[in-house]
Amino acid sequence: MSYGIHINGRPFEDEPRAGQCLRTYLRERGWFGVKKGCDAGDCGACTVHVDGEPVHSCLYPAVRAEGRAVTTVEGLADEDGELHPVQQKFLDAQGFQCGFCTAGYLMTAAALDAEQLADLPRAFKGNICRCTGYRAIEDAVRGVRHTEEPGAGRAVGRNLGAPAGPQVVTGTARYTFDLDVPGLLHMKLLRSPHPHARIVAIDTAAALRVPGVHLVLTHHDAPERLYSTARHEHPTEDPDDTRLLDDTVRYIGQRVAAVVADSEAAAEEGCRRIEVTYEQLPYVIDPEEAMAPGAPVVHDKGPESRIARPENNVVGEVHGEIGSVEEGFASADVVYEETFRTQRVQHASLETHGAVAWYETGEDGEERLTVRSSTQTPFLTRRALCALFDLELKQVRVLAGRVGGGFGGKQEMIVEDIVALAVMRLRRPVKLEYTRAEQFYGATTRHPFTIGVRAGARSDGTLTALQVRVVSNTGAYGNHGPAVMFHSVGESMAVYRAPHKKVNAYSVYTNSVPAGAFRGYGLGQVVFAVESVMDELARRTGVDPLVFRELNIIGPGEHMISPGGEEEDLEIASYGLDQCLQVVRDAIAEYGGGPGSPAGSGPGSPDGSGPGGDVPDGWLVGQGTGMSMIATGPPGGHFADATVKLLQDGTYDIAVGTAEFGNGTTTVHKQITAGALSTTVDRIAIRQSDTDVVRHDTGAFGSAGTVVAGKAVMKAADALAVQLLDFAAGYLGAAAPGECRLTADAVECAGRVVSLKELFQAARAAGRELSADGHWGGSPRSVAFNAQWFRLAVDPGTGEIRILRSVHAADAGKVMNPMQCRGQVEGGVAQALGATLFENVRLDERGEVTTAAFRRYRLPQYADVPRTEVHFMETSDAIGPLGAKSMSESPFNPVAPAFANALRDATGIRFTELPLTRDRVWLALHEAGKG
Repeated sequence: MSYGIHINGRPFEDEPRAGQCLRTYLRERGWFGVKKGCDAGDCGACTVHVDGEPVHSCLYPAVRAEGRAVTTVEGLADEDGELHPVQQKFLDAQGFQCGFCTAGYLMTAAALDAEQLADLPRAFKGNICRCTGYRAIEDAVRGVRHTEEPGAGRAVGRNLGAPAGPQVVTGTARYTFDLDVPGLLHMKLLRSPHPHARIVAIDTAAALRVPGVHLVLTHHDAPERLYSTARHEHPTEDPDDTRLLDDTVRYIGQRVAAVVADSEAAAEEGCRRIEVTYEQLPYVIDPEEAMAPGAPVVHDKGPESRIARPENNVVGEVHGEIGSVEEGFASADVVYEETFRTQRVQHASLETHGAVAWYETGEDGEERLTVRSSTQTPFLTRRALCALFDLELKQVRVLAGRVGGGFGGKQEMIVEDIVALAVMRLRRPVKLEYTRAEQFYGATTRHPFTIGVRAGARSDGTLTALQVRVVSNTGAYGNHGPAVMFHSVGESMAVYRAPHKKVNAYSVYTNSVPAGAFRGYGLGQVVFAVESVMDELARRTGVDPLVFRELNIIGPGEHMISPGGEEEDLEIASYGLDQCLQVVRDAIAEYGGGPGSPAGSGPGSPDGSGPGGDVPDGWLVGQGTGMSMIATGPPGGHFADATVKLLQDGTYDIAVGTAEFGNGTTTVHKQITAGALSTTVDRIAIRQSDTDVVRHDTGAFGSAGTVVAGKAVMKAADALAVQLLDFAAGYLGAAAPGECRLTADAVECAGRVVSLKELFQAARAAGRELSADGHWGGSPRSVAFNAQWFRLAVDPGTGEIRILRSVHAADAGKVMNPMQCRGQVEGGVAQALGATLFENVRLDERGEVTTAAFRRYRLPQYADVPRTEVHFMETSDAIGPLGAKSMSESPFNPVAPAFANALRDATGIRFTELPLTRDRVWLALHEAGKG
């Protein structure tokens, strides 16, 4: 008796394996639009239709699909390729960023009836998006169009859609594992059950006897060389404290061994059969305790590892003072001091970490290791692999497909090294794809911070002193630890003028899951504390919070000073912070607030009038502001090289290294090029994030995709435009290139026209290639400004909080693509709201992660996120390409303090610890007698 499932109209008769879910069955047959986001039915990325009904295919047994019709996102379009209406709507509204969740949303939306469409929060409760902030998804479902048609030479500043948009909505965009690799083997990792232990013995014999197991790797197979998993242009920024597989484990979840087998099941069974004998060691979880005398030492390494004080578990520290803070406090009329705490947050990109690697033969006939990875840093990862395994750069190729979200979490090398070692041993393709649980305990998190702030001001609101003490918990390894700590006390303090400033900051090892790069790179944690203190000082001096800030913020052209050390290449190349605060003032004015009413309606006010009103009786209403400044990229250089050339068919090609993960750099790079060459974006192809086909790029982090890589692209495109005009003038016999001008597909010179195709042929005949290179080193650097304002209501009886209105002002310089930039802001606000309200990677007393699943780790869903009003300031940056500034990280930073300040206004209580969960708010109200 034959078996049968119809998938997108095609019959498949091969029977599923015992216990196989529908998701893996579909992907094994090439339907890569079905994504793996959680394998627990929590995220909806794997949604498909079975007989027209949407199901989470990761939970749906494949055997149940027998005799049924299964439709994936690839099957939504009709036989002629005409997009399904919902696909077209998502394309027109650009209802996606990285796009990893989009197939699931499309399949859910395509099945909604009229009643369900009227209640989208309920309809989308089974789908999660980490990038967009959900407004773009709602607009897509409602049929709101945001994209514009491209026009020659008029690309910059317009709402042009992402080049990969058609592939995203049809499920044909290829992410890391969306390819068929013949002979592929699967890797699984054995992880430590102890927070700190030495491996005394490890027996792999039983694992190697499991049918299908090909290889078991332990510390005996690992290079002795130490390195950092963090990726920076200058590797010395990070401590060398990591070994590929170590004989000492330092946190629960650290990898101990790797098993490679024919199937994931066989590899998992092999892991279960490895016998490890541990000698358990003392451990420390709290960073303050870790610095105390006599604490267990996490890393007993020498100075060559660049650890500041290993005997005290201090991986990095910064100390500095400008003036005398004690004099500043003595001259203050009001001094306020408080300690703030921020929690671990997971990046929660829907595509987990992973890599697949194999050997291939290059054009030169030489065999080389090829690694396809979900990475933000292909070139830096290649360099790290070569250093680790003593290989030449030409022997390794690293490439990224479309990346399903990053947020800094993929600025690491945490999978590529172990996969590469296995491929080098077996000389067969090997794949390692993290589960969602591994993403929580085997990847990295945002750094938890404890921030002590003391600040003083005179009665007129003038700051006299600002002192900050920071303790950052970097976990068991120091990847990014010193850099995040240093950055955290930079712009957060430099944005305020005060004659006396002091900082003491420590990045501290503990026996817990490592922290790493995360959107905002430490600023969000310290900005939460500093902005809360500024709000409190404003209240205590009786000065309106906006006026207080305007009295003390740095102004245009001023020198930025932080006691942690000056960054000489950093400057205010455009200034929009005053405009940002005016946006907030205008929002407050709609409720009758303004100077003289320190935070709007006042503590405990039930007034819900104005936009976002309709507050239930007895609820408390408040409003609050937060602001921030952020530098573009790291000090010391962030490099990008780009090439733009004319192709044989008269179109153009961009080669640039930046990876695309919803950051929108692909769109912006094409817009910049179209403007420089007076053409349309559809006449431009782009190659990116492949070390074999493009030149060096430090990576897509530090908000550098537009202002660093984009500037390199601009320089290359501008240079090519000059080449084209020069060559065309000579070819047509024009008196001078100034008589020529570029059009979409030709060059006009003094009334004569030559097509770009003809120009290419003429150049080829002359032995020339019409191609130009551009380079930008990321220095000097400019700063961006943001301000966030909330109006919210609190139920004192339950602690429930409702956001009545959310307003964000962004100083992004010249906005290259308003639709896309707005999406970055909305996504940043939504992610920050998650960190403010409920996201928390919890550890037990041994440092084990207890929230290793989406259903235990609360992510913002459609119903949680308000529609934020986004306002762009009118500025043009003197450094950024065409006046643009960075705007991918910075919207995150002012959200938590703005929310906490609004909550203070509503309740009269200063909340100092994140997240501001409902139970925490209720308990504080109850203890204050307000519940």
